[in-house]
Amino acid sequence: MAKILLVDDDFDFVSGVTVVLESAGYKVVSTHSREDGMALFEKEKPDLAILDVMMDQPDDGFTLANDLKRKHPEAKIMMLSSIGQVTGMNYDKDDEMVPVDAFEEKPIMPNKLLEKVKELLTK
Repeated sequence: MAKILLVDDDFDFVSGVTVVLESAGYKVVSTHSREDGMALFEKEKPDLAILDVMMDQPDDGFTLANDLKRKHPEAKIMMLSSIGQVTGMNYDKDDEMVPVDAFEEKPIMPNKLLEKVKELLTK
């Protein structure tokens, strides 16, 4: 069973995504801040991290992704955020600024989320 770390400051979103992922057989650990996300990653060693961008600071997810990739280059990371809707800009993975394996916009349909998770875990 793959373990997924979910870091998002929206408690309702975390709850809903947790239900979707656990119903598909994944173990989910979650937290709501960049600092706690880094600590939980170190403790739990997840197979995949799913991060929001905007938490306490507008770029917390970007910072966390960069910190994780610097310390754990093999870490698999999916950014799942509504930042594009908020800023009106298009975001995607980028080795320098957004070093993630996938970038998806919220809201995301459960079947698409599960499809992306499965794809990332089998890479």
